[in-house]
Amino acid sequence: MFNTDHLHPIIVHFPIALITVGFFAEVVSLFFKSEKCLSKTGFYLMILGSLAAIAAWGSGHLFTQEPTEGEILKVFLRHETGALITMILIVAGTLFRIWLVVRKKEETPLKWVAFGFYLLAFAAVTFTGFMGGTMVYNFMIGLG
Repeated sequence: MFNTDHLHPIIVHFPIALITVGFFAEVVSLFFKSEKCLSKTGFYLMILGSLAAIAAWGSGHLFTQEPTEGEILKVFLRHETGALITMILIVAGTLFRIWLVVRKKEETPLKWVAFGFYLLAFAAVTFTGFMGGTMVYNFMIGLG
């Protein structure tokens, strides 16, 4: 029988990986400007990371139980807040980046706004993943 409790732990690895690899592709593209494929890779991974972040947030929101008290509740609330912030940042950054591509403004100073969203989303997904790992390894949530 399929248990929906496992959906969130399965899905969360996708936004972490996609946002991280995409962000580093963007960073490397800053040093190798002639390699347009790096920035395109970052762009496509940003889109996939947005979709994965929505799925991860949704699965956590729908299929996990909130602890009711104690230190775990504090960690859970940080994790939940970080997940929402990650999702908002990556989706907003992706929509802005798509707008830049459609309007053919990717090579204007506005590209730094999109990069800033990516940087903040990378930081947020890292924090969120750390809080999730803290729940699993320090409080044994999800291991039963």
